[in-house]
Amino acid sequence: MAITSNCSNQYSWFFVLIFFTTISTPVLAQLSVGFYASTCPSVFDTVRTATRSAISAETRMGASLIRLFFHDCFVNGCDGGILLVDTPAVPGEQNTFVNANSVRGYEVIDNIKTQVDRACGSPVVSCADIIAIAARDSVVELGGPSYSIPVGRRDARGPSRAGAMSDLPLANEDLESLLSKFSAKGFNAEEMVALSGTHTVGQARCVVYRNRIYNEANIDPAYATSLQANYTSTSDPASDGNLAPLDPQSPTRFDNNYFHAVINRTTVLSSDQALFNGGATDDIVRGYSNNPTTFSTDFANAMVKMGNLSPLTGTQCEIRRDCKMPN
Repeated sequence: MAITSNCSNQYSWFFVLIFFTTISTPVLAQLSVGFYASTCPSVFDTVRTATRSAISAETRMGASLIRLFFHDCFVNGCDGGILLVDTPAVPGEQNTFVNANSVRGYEVIDNIKTQVDRACGSPVVSCADIIAIAARDSVVELGGPSYSIPVGRRDARGPSRAGAMSDLPLANEDLESLLSKFSAKGFNAEEMVALSGTHTVGQARCVVYRNRIYNEANIDPAYATSLQANYTSTSDPASDGNLAPLDPQSPTRFDNNYFHAVINRTTVLSSDQALFNGGATDDIVRGYSNNPTTFSTDFANAMVKMGNLSPLTGTQCEIRRDCKMPN
C-alpha cells in the first residue's frame, strides 16, 4: 500500500510505526450535505455567523476566504494542508512564492474552528470542511449564488509544498498554461473561466501587476496610467504592497462585472486578460458578461466540483484539533 504525502504525518515518527504494523486500507466515505447531522447539526449556522462577522469587520476578507479555499483545494485536494504552519523540519505551503503575502484569512479559520468545536462539544468538524463552508458563505455574503456544500472531508497530516509551487495558476500565465493547469485538475475551459470569475471581488498587490501596467499592450491605456499613480517609479519596492481591485467597477460585490473588465482590458492581472485576448475562451467570457444567471449557475457548479477534488474521507488522516498543526 502506498503512503500518500498528505496523510503521512511528517511531524511524528508514531504514524510511521503504525503504518508499518498494519496492512489495512483506510475506510473511504462519500461527502454529503448531512454528514454532521448527528455529530454537529449547527455547523453550517455557526460557520455562517462567524464568516459574516469577519466580513462585516473587513469586507476584503470575503474574497480572501474564497481564495483560501481555491489555494487549498488546487493543491493535493481539499485537505486543509494550506493551514499548516512551517516547522524547521517540514516547510509548509503558506510561504511559497505564490501564497506568501497573498493568501490570507488563516486567523479567521482558526476563530471559526474554535466556535465550531465549542458548538459541537468536541473537534468533529475538519478544518478542510470549515474552509469550504466559509468560502461558500463568503460568496453569498458578497452577493453571489448559494450552493450546497457536501462535507465529510478530513485533514491532511502534512502540507504539500511542492504542489503549491507547481500546481497553482500564476498571475502572469498565458492561456495555454492556464488551460493546462485546470485540465490537470479535471476542469474544462468553461469551468476555468467561471472559476476565474471569483476575481469579481478582491484585490492584488502592485508587485504582481507592475509589469502589466508598464509593459503590456493589451491593457486600456487610461486604466494603466491610473494604476501607475500607485508608483513613484517603475521599480519602487516601497509601493509593492499597494492594492488595486481585480474588478474596478464593483470590487466588493460578487457579480459578473469582472467579465466586462476583461473585455474592456481593465484588469490588473495578465492571467485574467489572457482569457480574452483572441484565444479559445473569448466567447465564454462574452457569454458570461451578457448572462449573469448563466455565470452564477456555472460558477456554483464549478465550486462544488472544486470542493470534490481528492477529498480525504472515512478514516483517512485526521480531524485536526488545531488547524495550524497536526494532532
